[in-house]
This record gives sequence, C-alpha cells and structure tokens, in this order.
Amino acid sequence: MDVKSNVTYLILGGFVDMNKYRYVYFFILFMVYVLIMCCNSIIVYLILIHKNLHEPMYVFIAALSFNSVLFSTVIYPKLLTDFLSEKQIISLPACIFQHFIYYSLAASDFLLLAAMAFDRYVSICKPLQYPTIMRKSTVTILLLLCWLFPAAQVAGAVVLGGFKKLCTFVLTGIFCNHAVLKLNCVPSAERAIYGVFVSINSTVIPVLFVLFTYAKIFMITSKRGREVRKKAAETCLPHLMVLFSFSCLVTYDVVMARLETNFSKTVRLVMSLQMVLYNPLFNPIIYGLKMKEISKHLKNLFCHITLRAPCETIQRCSCLLILNLTVPELIRWPSSDSPPDLSSRFCLFI
Repeated sequence: MDVKSNVTYLILGGFVDMNKYRYVYFFILFMVYVLIMCCNSIIVYLILIHKNLHEPMYVFIAALSFNSVLFSTVIYPKLLTDFLSEKQIISLPACIFQHFIYYSLAASDFLLLAAMAFDRYVSICKPLQYPTIMRKSTVTILLLLCWLFPAAQVAGAVVLGGFKKLCTFVLTGIFCNHAVLKLNCVPSAERAIYGVFVSINSTVIPVLFVLFTYAKIFMITSKRGREVRKKAAETCLPHLMVLFSFSCLVTYDVVMARLETNFSKTVRLVMSLQMVLYNPLFNPIIYGLKMKEISKHLKNLFCHITLRAPCETIQRCSCLLILNLTVPELIRWPSSDSPPDLSSRFCLFI
C-alpha cells in the first residue's frame, strides 16, 4: 500500500523472464494489439458505412468487434506498460475495473452469439415473419440486454467480492481475472454461489441455446433444397466457429482458476496470453473471410486503397494486380471515356 496516496497496489506475479525477454514480449504484444484494433475497427467501419450490411446479423457482428476493441483497450496497454516497467504493479481500483470489464465483455459475447443464433433461426426457418420479428426496436433491445445484463451481474459479483480485507497483495496472473478473488483472507460462500449462478446465466444457457438453435436450423433445412442448406451452412458455420473458440477460452479460464497450483509459471503465462489473444484476433478473421458480404467489401476496400480505384470499375472483379498496366493509366481509367486495352493483360484474382 502507498501510504502517501492511501492507494493499495497489487503485484502482478505472472510474468516470466522479464529481464531476458522484455522487449521480445513488448514487440510481439504490440504488433498483436495493432492487428486486433485494425481488424476489428475495419469490420465495424464496413458495417457502419454500407447500407446493405445494416441487417441484424451484421449489427451483432459489429457489436462483437466493438467488444473486442474495448476488451483489448482495457488489457493490452497495461500489459505493454508492464513489459517495459521494472515493477509490474496495478492499483486495486484499476484491478477491480479490469476484472469487471474482462468478465462483463466475455458474458456479453456469449449473449451476442445467442442473439445471432436467434436471428439466423428466424431468417432461415421463418423468412416471412423475419421483418416483423427482427425490427430495429427488437435489435436495439437485444443489444442493450447483451451489454447491460452481464454488466449488472458481474457488478453484483464484484460487490459481493468485498476486497476490504486482503491477505496477499500478489496476483498469480498478468492481468486481473479470477486471481483477484483469491486476495481476500476469507473466501465468501455467498460470492461462490452467486458466481456459479452468473456462470450458468452468462455461459451455459447461451451456449445450450446456440447449439439447440443451430441443430434446429440444420434439421429443418435438411428437408429443403440444396441452396437452402448451402445458405444455412454459410451463415451458421462462422458463428459456430467463434462459439467453439470462445468456449475453449472460457474452459481455459475455469481450468486455470481451479487447478492453478498445478501449473508452472510459464504455463500460466502462455495460457493467460492465449485468453487475451485468440478471441479478439480470431473473430474478425473468421467473419471477414467467411461472411460473403463482408468479404466482398473488404476486397473492394483493399483494391481501393492499393490501386486507387474501386474493384467494380476494374472489370467488376476482386482484382489485386493488373500486370503491365501502368499507374497513370489506372488512375485515369475511372474518368476516361475509353478504358485501356486489356486484351493482352492479365488479372490476379483472390
């Protein structure tokens, strides 16, 4: 505790070989952080500016990416600072806030995946009722529930946690996750029971709902035509991949909380980094590559940036490079009355 400022500081004891690999850790995490922020921000940007992406499913995808941006902003800057600092410490209020954001956004992601499953079920199995059910007001209510309900539940857990009488000031992790609860001298039975209740509400029930919903979708579409089955697979598969990835990370967190003493310090560090790395980076890659509309706009954006012309103008394709076509010709093409001769030139596609 800092006597002058009357602030309690905690030591983050999960770092390994800081003197030897300090700058290696910093460089890798910094590049990952930049990549996470860019990928997720691009997904949100594309969904905001393109009207054909103003549909419930894409709104929920944008909310997932926004959660990843907020999550990374709370976790990564502190990690990067710790890698360059001689002492890895954090104040107790900042640690509690980080703990709150960490679990609130994790629960919010599960609820958003459940909302997307409901949207896909109505769209595929009840297409005629879709405009009536999935109105803007419905989407707004679902978004507010996905953000506010987990926050209220985790806030209750933080209040029950107490954090008034601490027996240790050393955390076993590199950020404030479940390890914060082990700082108290006496474990709270009420906090443990409430934690189980919150875990069931925010993880188990949404996961079961998603699995049940997609199973129902596949059962119904299996009796229909090939195109319907293909559409269902294309839209549902990315959501299932994200659900599987995130469920594995939550399992990691539970295993680390229950069996932490059985792991070495290096294993705990690797597992902790996986928890803050995979999901924020995995989501935009999956949705950017697997969702056709988002993938199309990504290619157009890349073409527009690299070639300074829309891809639709360049032969209506996702063209990365036109061999033997000079830059001046390419720049003049959109405004020129006669396009350049492409009969002897080739286009590389993606």
